[in-house]
Amino acid sequence: MKKTPLFLTNEKDAKDAYCRIIAQTANAVVASIADDSAYSGPTPQQLKELIKVDDILPKNGLGFQNVMECLSKQILPNFLRTSSTNYMAHLHCPATIESIAAELILSTFNQSMDSWDQSPVATEIELEVIKMLCSLYGFNYEQGADGVFTSGGSQSNQTAIILARDWFCSTKLNYDIKKHGLPENFRKLRMYTSKISHFSMEKTAHVLGLGYESVVKVPVDAQKRMDINILTSLIENDIKCGNIPFLVVATIGTTDFGSIDSVSKIAQICQRHNIWLHADAAYGSGVVLSEKYKNRIAGLDSCDSITVDFHKMFLQPISSSAVLVKNGSTFEALTIHVDYLNRTEDEEDGYTNLVDKSLQTTRRFDALKVWVAFQTRGKDGWSKIISTSMENADYLYEKLQKDDDFIVVTKPEISSVVFRLKGGDEINKKIRRKLIHEHGVVIGQTVSDNFVCLKFTLLNPLITHTKIDSLVELIRKLGKI
Repeated sequence: MKKTPLFLTNEKDAKDAYCRIIAQTANAVVASIADDSAYSGPTPQQLKELIKVDDILPKNGLGFQNVMECLSKQILPNFLRTSSTNYMAHLHCPATIESIAAELILSTFNQSMDSWDQSPVATEIELEVIKMLCSLYGFNYEQGADGVFTSGGSQSNQTAIILARDWFCSTKLNYDIKKHGLPENFRKLRMYTSKISHFSMEKTAHVLGLGYESVVKVPVDAQKRMDINILTSLIENDIKCGNIPFLVVATIGTTDFGSIDSVSKIAQICQRHNIWLHADAAYGSGVVLSEKYKNRIAGLDSCDSITVDFHKMFLQPISSSAVLVKNGSTFEALTIHVDYLNRTEDEEDGYTNLVDKSLQTTRRFDALKVWVAFQTRGKDGWSKIISTSMENADYLYEKLQKDDDFIVVTKPEISSVVFRLKGGDEINKKIRRKLIHEHGVVIGQTVSDNFVCLKFTLLNPLITHTKIDSLVELIRKLGKI
């Protein structure tokens, strides 16, 4: 058996093998999509049997051809198909075709974004994309705003919280956490976030040694937005009790409901008490590209940091996220110089080493996907994509509001609709399972006000009103079986 070349090199055999294997793989992927379902239906137990092989690491290699045959028969047909209009479970988007092409490029060249000499053109493109993003969200790059790509919204939030903590302790407590560790009164540090904000807030507090008790969860109003009056009271009461508020996180698109906290009002509170304001816009950041609806996230320029996720509304392959900061000097909290990586003399000569502002060392060139997607579709294309998904959510909401068989939790602000079929929790649970395994339809399930609810997360602009109508009728029908 002729061995497949290891790498893509300048050798003809290597180039031919690369083209052949990539084409064969693409053909196999395309062939595996034989219908419009989002999932082929097997249960966890059935999948375990389907994917069994004699030995994952055989004594002798099988060769790519044999491996591809196994992939084609047992694995590819059972992938979740995020591009299907029957998929709307999570903030988990289909990927645009041009972004998949970008993934091929960045995986082929395998750049590492920690130092310039590992990613020359990649570094320069990320810098340009960050500059553009700062402008898009109202941060002034020329006056010191900055940002960096991350693995996802959780890491972007974690990065922002670290910067907020270190900035506050340095400027307000005259204490250097980077050098000395947590201050003696660290148990008094407090951060405030919506009761329904992302769990990365608590997870970060744990990782930073502050503990869950440092995270003050603020109740929400009927629209699922952070209650501003209660936030004000909580901060003022904490100050009276000797606690130390250092951060408020506004959620711009909660995970379940897509609700948007009032950034402008929260900013006033933060300015009054001189504390950091972070916007977790992992979901809602995409709204900025909608000419019709971008005013819904107005005020982000008043924040100190913003989480932007591209593998949600921006329809990019996982992973692709960024954290932006109004004051780039705060990234110094993450900078440490090592002789083999980010040499001072290189940086003095204009070589940028992005590890200086990243929690990660080795990191993918995810900025390329954004660069390609933005260049390909342009402002007009992206405005239509985002607006269509938001209007689909409005359509579903209005439809369910008029239907006596359903209860809708709240009016959508972005593209998520949470609702339930009347009849009880078990009926709604049963519907979701039947949709997955019997109909190839994957929707979300959550809990609101102690009731099990179903959820449509409408990120796919190919979903039509006719498709929405048919799924609502299917849900109604399954509820009666």
